[in-house]
Amino acid sequence: MKKFLLPLFTCLWTSTQAQETLGTPDLPNLVLIFMDDMGYGDLEVYGGYPQQTPHLTQLAANGMRFTNFYAAQAVCSASRAALLTGCYPNRLSISGALMPWSTVALNPTEETLASLVKKKGYKTGMIGKWHLGAKAPFLPTSYGFDSYFGLPYSNDMWPVGFDGKPITDTANRKFKFPPLYLLEGNEPVIPIQSLEDQAQLTGLYTERAVEFIERNKESPFFLYLAHSMPHVPIAVSEKYKNKSGAGLFGDLMLELDDSVGEVIRALEKNGLTEKTLVIFTSDNGPWLTFGNHAGSSGGLREGKGSAWEGGVRVPCIMSFPGVISAGTVSNNLAATMDILPTMAVLLGVPLPSQKIDGVNILPLLQQVADANPRDHFVYYYDANSLKAIRQGQWKLVFPHTSQTYQGTERGNNGFPGIYNSMQVSLALYNLSTDPGETFDVAQHYPAVVEALTALANEYRKTLGDDLTKQPGNEKRPSAKIN
Repeated sequence: MKKFLLPLFTCLWTSTQAQETLGTPDLPNLVLIFMDDMGYGDLEVYGGYPQQTPHLTQLAANGMRFTNFYAAQAVCSASRAALLTGCYPNRLSISGALMPWSTVALNPTEETLASLVKKKGYKTGMIGKWHLGAKAPFLPTSYGFDSYFGLPYSNDMWPVGFDGKPITDTANRKFKFPPLYLLEGNEPVIPIQSLEDQAQLTGLYTERAVEFIERNKESPFFLYLAHSMPHVPIAVSEKYKNKSGAGLFGDLMLELDDSVGEVIRALEKNGLTEKTLVIFTSDNGPWLTFGNHAGSSGGLREGKGSAWEGGVRVPCIMSFPGVISAGTVSNNLAATMDILPTMAVLLGVPLPSQKIDGVNILPLLQQVADANPRDHFVYYYDANSLKAIRQGQWKLVFPHTSQTYQGTERGNNGFPGIYNSMQVSLALYNLSTDPGETFDVAQHYPAVVEALTALANEYRKTLGDDLTKQPGNEKRPSAKIN
């Protein structure tokens, strides 16, 4: 297939031109599988051990594996806002993990992946964890999804202890959580009251995903399957208990991998493989404080809850026969924010009218020579703190306070450990030779420090920075929940 470099302005093409160029006669389906707290080192194809993930190994063999792919922030709601809108979450005034009683939500005025593809007549469905608004009208069907089945927020936001027993102590912070329900549309339908109920989530999500594909096989569709795990509490159905030989976490990885296999089989069964872009990735790195119930950052520094590589660099595999060559690897920078503008190119629809931060990575998927659509990435965390910036191999870390797992005792069997915090000084890391962010080379490359600082200052002007007390002039408001 002839390859073309497709910059962002090609979003203005007609869909017919885009399809002819890509060799896809029909509008491509999109299946987006989003994991919760899956680390960079959790999959076999990323060196994960001893987990068994053969379906994901095969997906990578059929498509492209990314080695420098980023979630926007290492925390639930912020990461999901970025995925669906193509924006840094602080541009949208979304931060952290929204609580069931939070008074903010993703603003329904924002264009989402679902609302974008609906312009081309797509059927859209979401299954799994939402976490961008806890009640109607701030649930998925208000953001472009025709249907929704899943949890409104994280599966640990329930009045149940780490031991799986209901909380009766009113002094326990988990006591104030409301009962947890699976929703159908906007309505609660199935209570999740025990670890046995949690064990059914992966299977229920998978069944609904396969049903969605079967129901919509005659029209283009977008399926967003957002698994609740391996976020704690983790649990597996009876079929997978003690099956992996690698403990409960290994059993869970096996069940999640089989879920991907079931979705792939549904596409194959209905003759949809050649016309479907499948994307598999995670919202952030592993929640390491949970020890043997958490995954691995694969040698990257730290994990969830930080701006270090282990918090935001995540596994990503994309498969699209005829567009993505089998068995390929991309070492270029890319991010979840880039999925929306890439789909805009594939569909031939304009970008959202409001500014976004994602870029079209189709040239990477097509292995266009010297393509480098994402020049840099900024690491925001907390409410709006610019903690680091990366360009090429260089990552400049700014002075800040960071959560750390260093020097802590990890938890075990579903119970967390204790967090530490550390003061971080200005430092420059060469990620090509030091992905673990161990050796500060700032004194050897003052010109790099100066250039990255200047680039960071541009973001401070537009998106703000709490660390330097700059408000930003391009931030948009979140929705307010009464």
